[in-house]
Amino acid sequence: MKKYGLFLVLLAGVSWGAIGVFVKALNSCGMDAMQIVEAKTITAICAIGLIILIRDKRMFQFQLKHIWTFCGAGIAGVVLSNQLYYVTIRETSLSVAAVLLYTSPFFIMLFSAILFHEKITSIKVISLAMALAGCMMVSGIFEESAVLSFQGMAIGLCSGLGYGLFTIFSRYGINYGYPSLTIQFYSFVIAAIVGAFFTDFSQIREAMETDCIPVILATLGAGLLSTTIPCLAYTAGMRHMDNGKASIMVSVDPVVAILIGIVFYNEKPSVISALGMVLSIAAIVLINTDQREITKQP
Repeated sequence: MKKYGLFLVLLAGVSWGAIGVFVKALNSCGMDAMQIVEAKTITAICAIGLIILIRDKRMFQFQLKHIWTFCGAGIAGVVLSNQLYYVTIRETSLSVAAVLLYTSPFFIMLFSAILFHEKITSIKVISLAMALAGCMMVSGIFEESAVLSFQGMAIGLCSGLGYGLFTIFSRYGINYGYPSLTIQFYSFVIAAIVGAFFTDFSQIREAMETDCIPVILATLGAGLLSTTIPCLAYTAGMRHMDNGKASIMVSVDPVVAILIGIVFYNEKPSVISALGMVLSIAAIVLINTDQREITKQP
């Protein structure tokens, strides 16, 4: 079961890393970031809801006293982290924003130690440092004149915190005994409701009217392949490992993103980016050598 969990978390990282393909396509059709987030979230709701209807309608059931877990994952983990990420891009740069977003494993490890009594081992710390350094190298932050400001850095760190809280709130849902489908369905429902207040639906309509088929295909790709599948895989994989380990392993997604850029967009990675990819992969290999990890739930 441990290998099954490793596969699921890595699958989540690969799928998340592929979202750039669909985002680029939707951007070219005239859709901005928040509209893309809302469209893919609604798509994920429809997909997960259909799966639940087919598999077991009882997975729609939940206790009202546990709704805070879905609200936390949906609001902090989806809406807030995305909004803050886009603000960080505006205040700094894309590369700086990406690095700050990927500080999330640090917050996950810290909160998991406090809330779930997960051990912070030396291998975890080294692997986290390697993964973050690899992300910095892959992002190109060392190769350009990085735009830094206190406000931008603070907002970026908050985006990483929000991103990490998705894991923390999902863990509570797992510990309460909810299936991955239930956790993700209601998290996305909450996210879609809150996100609707920040979404310009007229922009989505105009994009549909102009390039209907490409918009539909790209939205399905973003909503199914890079949202539904990775979120379900990640939550399911978390049942077989602790939060800190899962968060480090899923950091493979920036590596996948740059590989996609090479294959599909003829982007040529620099030596530093290539070294960053190697370092990120080495972090994943290292974290899986920690024999002190336990696979039972905290």
